[in-house]
Amino acid sequence: MTKIKPQPGILDISPYVGGSSKVDGVENVVKLSSNENPFGPSEAAKEAFRKAGFDLHRYPSTGHEKLRAAIGEVHGLDPERVICGVGSDEILSLLCQAYAGPGDEVIHTEHGFAIYKISAQANGATPVEVRERERVTDVDAILAACTKQTKLVFIANPNNPTGTMIGEAELGRLAEKLPKQVLLVVDGAYAEYVENYDGGAALVDMRDNVVMTRTFSKLYGLGGLRVGWGYGPAHVIDVLNRIRGPFNLSTAALVTAEAAVRDIEWAAKCRADNTRLRAWLAEALAEKGVPSDTSTANFILARFASQDEAEACDEYLKSEGLIVRRVAGYNLPHCLRITIGDEPSCRRVAHAIGQFKEGAR
Repeated sequence: MTKIKPQPGILDISPYVGGSSKVDGVENVVKLSSNENPFGPSEAAKEAFRKAGFDLHRYPSTGHEKLRAAIGEVHGLDPERVICGVGSDEILSLLCQAYAGPGDEVIHTEHGFAIYKISAQANGATPVEVRERERVTDVDAILAACTKQTKLVFIANPNNPTGTMIGEAELGRLAEKLPKQVLLVVDGAYAEYVENYDGGAALVDMRDNVVMTRTFSKLYGLGGLRVGWGYGPAHVIDVLNRIRGPFNLSTAALVTAEAAVRDIEWAAKCRADNTRLRAWLAEALAEKGVPSDTSTANFILARFASQDEAEACDEYLKSEGLIVRRVAGYNLPHCLRITIGDEPSCRRVAHAIGQFKEGAR
């Protein structure tokens, strides 16, 4: 037996499993399992990606100046306090690497994104799971869970996979009441889907203990390029840049993301279509006896009577070429997360679930 061993805790990590993209024996599947933008990136973004092919022999910028400037311009932020990463996942991992280690605790909610726990464990810290209240982040429960060992609190707002969120007043109360040594991380991967919501940016500007993360993988349709960013106090961004890989983003990723964030018209169209189709799908499923909480993201969390019913529905959907996401790993075994696709996809999945419910009677 080998004597080569990883750091303590690494083998306790359950690897992240992404949404499925195929069904054996079924062609022309509709993938509604990974919260991707069904309309893809804008034409401006695709054109920037095509042009990047002429510079593949050149190293990318290490400082990401142009992308940070574009993000700052569009969102009204100080570009010097923006950091870019390989998806927002990298920013979350860097935060754990920089601020949490053996003997420290990292708080996440019971239905929170799996990467929070994985990143904590990867750096030797102890993940602490806090219960939610009816699938909504509970600020009082988080505050009660804090100890002298707590270093980070992760919350997604809107949350994945529930689609729920808390208001800015509650976010502010959480930041105000946290112990002085704790950094609050507001994961805003789905913030762009919420009208008039800054993802926590104003709170970051008001305080020195809040960091916001965002992604280009959702609304901007760049999941395949892996680009994310964070905004935080200068002292945090300085720390993260010291441990970030110097060439963590390719030239193609940088120029495409810059074009995407500047195409405000395309982003607005994708947001409006998602809002319309999300409301339609939620109502259509509710009429078939499948409720969901009010979602503020690009998916809904469909609730069934039991785990058996949810799994049976998933199997039926797969037989119809429809791929959604089981979320038992997020403590929601009786639910299925369904991405908001284009209109034909939404109508197809609603019809199929209706057929399943009729057949189950």
